[in-house]
Amino acid sequence: MSIIREIGADIAVIARTHNQLKRVMEGNPFPLSAVSRTYFSLLAVPPAAYLADGLSQLDFSPDTVRVGNDAIYTLYATKHSDSKFNNNFFERKLKVAATTRNFNTMSRCVELSA
Repeated sequence: MSIIREIGADIAVIARTHNQLKRVMEGNPFPLSAVSRTYFSLLAVPPAAYLADGLSQLDFSPDTVRVGNDAIYTLYATKHSDSKFNNNFFERKLKVAATTRNFNTMSRCVELSA
């Protein structure tokens, strides 16, 4: 049964293996002292290089963003909900589907996928 057929919504599904999730967590460029403000945006596919480069050039102050091949790492200065740099923003700029999770949820996903 297809979601699009049943409810009319075309929903992207992003699945990762244990090793892929672990690699994303290990690629976290931010200090462990900032886990409460660290978020991971998993990308459905690697973005076009010119789009990733363009995103990397933006001024995200006071937040900090690092673009990887299969994830975007964001360190929010305050709260995720207070920033304009969210999942929808990243999807629009990179033209790929994404899903964003906080550090604790990603850690739990790594544990559960083992």
